Amino acid sequence: MATKKAPSKAAAASSSSASSSSNDMNAMWKWLYVGGVLVACLASALNFTAADPYLGWALTLIGILVAIFYFDTADFMNFGLRYLIVLAVAAAAPLASLPAVGGFLSGFFNGFASFLGPVVFTMAILFFWKKYFGSK
Repeated sequence: MATKKAPSKAAAASSSSASSSSNDMNAMWKWLYVGGVLVACLASALNFTAADPYLGWALTLIGILVAIFYFDTADFMNFGLRYLIVLAVAAAAPLASLPAVGGFLSGFFNGFASFLGPVVFTMAILFFWKKYFGSK
C-alpha cells in the first residue's frame, strides 16, 4: 500500500510563513480598526479640534481601508444593522440631558457613528459589486 509523501521542510516553512504573514496582516487591520474607533470616539467626546480637517480625513481613509482589507462583505447586513443601532443611540436625546457625563457620552457615540460611516459605505459598495458584477 502506498503511503503519503511527507511535505519537504522548505514547503512546510513557506506554507507556515504565508499563513503567518496573513495572520499578521489580519491582526494589523484589526488593531487599526480598534485604534480608529478609539481615536474617533475620544476626539469627538473630548471636543478635540486641534487637527480638525486632517484627523477626519485620516480616520475616513482608515475606515475605507479597513472595510476593504479586514471586513467580510458577506457580513454586510449584520454590520449595517449594528451601524443603524449605533446611529440610533447617537441620536438619542436623553444622552445629552444627563447631568455630568451626557455631553461626553453623546460625543463618544457620535464619534463612533461617524467612524463607522465610511466603513459601512465601503462595505455596501463592495457587497453590491461582488453580488452583481463579481464572477459567478
